[in-house]
Amino acid sequence: MAKKVLLVCGAGASSGFMAAAARKATKKLGVDIEFKAKSESEIGEHLNDIDLLLVAPHLKYMIDDVKSACEKAGVKYGIIPQKVYGSLDGQALVKVAEDCLQGGDQ
Repeated sequence: MAKKVLLVCGAGASSGFMAAAARKATKKLGVDIEFKAKSESEIGEHLNDIDLLLVAPHLKYMIDDVKSACEKAGVKYGIIPQKVYGSLDGQALVKVAEDCLQGGDQ
């Protein structure tokens, strides 16, 4: 069963581009991960439907709140590296997601 990853940014636009790049990469790499994007205001509505929450680098100031909500929901979380986000590197994002899902650094 596919792991579900939610990417969040301020309004959901830039994370939408990032999610699209990651979806392309999963097809190319044959990885079973689903990427979706939403605005940061929608996190609470989706926590019960995902395995991993990845926050855009410009929202890292929110990580303490995200950490608390994710731990309560049993969801892993992380911050997308600026280099990956800024270049819309879908393959690198897939790697970040895989690392987080396998219990890597959060």
